[in-house]
Amino acid sequence: MTENANILTTPSVTPSRHQVIALAYDGLCTFEFGVAVEIFGLPRPEMGDNWYQFAVAAVDEGPLCATGGIRLMTDGGPELLAQADTIVVPGWRGVDAPVPEALCAALASAHARGCRIISICSGVFVLAAAGLLNGRQATTHWRYTAALQSRFPQIQVVEDVLYVGDALLMTSAGSAAGIDLCLHLVREDFGSEAANVVARRLVVSPHRDGGQAQQVLRPVARSRESLRLGQLFDYLHQHLAASHTVASLAQRAGMGTRTFLRRFEEATGKTPARWLLEERLLRARQHLTESTMGIDQIAERCGFASAGTLRHHFRQHFALSPLQYRKQFTPSPIAKSSQPRTIDGHSKPVARRVDDEERVSVVIYKEGLLGSLFFGEAKADPDKMSQFLSSYTREGWEVKTMSVERRRTALFWSREAYLFVLERPL
Repeated sequence: MTENANILTTPSVTPSRHQVIALAYDGLCTFEFGVAVEIFGLPRPEMGDNWYQFAVAAVDEGPLCATGGIRLMTDGGPELLAQADTIVVPGWRGVDAPVPEALCAALASAHARGCRIISICSGVFVLAAAGLLNGRQATTHWRYTAALQSRFPQIQVVEDVLYVGDALLMTSAGSAAGIDLCLHLVREDFGSEAANVVARRLVVSPHRDGGQAQQVLRPVARSRESLRLGQLFDYLHQHLAASHTVASLAQRAGMGTRTFLRRFEEATGKTPARWLLEERLLRARQHLTESTMGIDQIAERCGFASAGTLRHHFRQHFALSPLQYRKQFTPSPIAKSSQPRTIDGHSKPVARRVDDEERVSVVIYKEGLLGSLFFGEAKADPDKMSQFLSSYTREGWEVKTMSVERRRTALFWSREAYLFVLERPL
């Protein structure tokens, strides 16, 4: 582990790549640290040259010893945080362990300049000690939520979620929820397909819904029954569109109906009907963002009786209609395009009658007009805006509407497209 952590880091900073810094300290939780290394630190040539740049910053001096007696080498100390675009705080060494004031100050400074900071599991206590979570929602492992709320009453602790936060400050629940949060960041930075690729390498789901319902201790299924259920889950994922009954599933698992229901709920925390519904909804959601299929076709492929049934359950589960979800979470063509759409690529003018006067309207896309948006803060250039619009208004055009489409990339809000609808009399 020591050597691998050192090999996977890259001390030199390349401005065009997103710099992820993971904290390391004595008593570091090995699993949570490994999640950060696995997702952000491994070379991924299939992602091209713009993948994350990863380094490890030591909080304490001297050789560091993580849980399990594993010793770590790092790339530097807290000074590395000044270079970070994202900081990962793995599980802290103890919920009652004090957090160094220097670390709190470094994190506060990083957050103030727009650095994204996330915590995994008990790492939330570091963010809380730094005062970053005051007045915000936060979560942690279900064993620590009461302690977090008691020590930091100004934080709104959310128990039944995998992760929570905003674009620049996020916290995750228990250890494995850190995978969900880190995959969420990959999805935000590089898109759903990239997150899916990383998830497949990890052999995990690209996106899990729900919260910490797994916290209830349940008996472990007998090994033979566990194997049968595993085979059944594989079968169901491949045949979600088919019709299934409890009797047919129990028969396929080689169990009696009562035993099957008991073992299924022990393994999943859900009834077979509920599990099937949620898996079908997840598959439908994937089709909505990754295909152009219509709702009828998606409903059929995912095992819903009709498009209306899909709409009903989708809205209940996600609080959005399928079309609203597709519109909100599918990357816009402008954001996905590698070639900026400029004035020369505007749509064909359309003539129409407005207030008894024949007018022509034209839609124009202009990318990068006002410069970048750095962590959501507009870096506007009014002169460019004025010059651009005046070139049209001098010819009699009127600006009817303007909107901005943005996509957050791994470095900052580097892509924005400005949509103008202009009109003039014929």
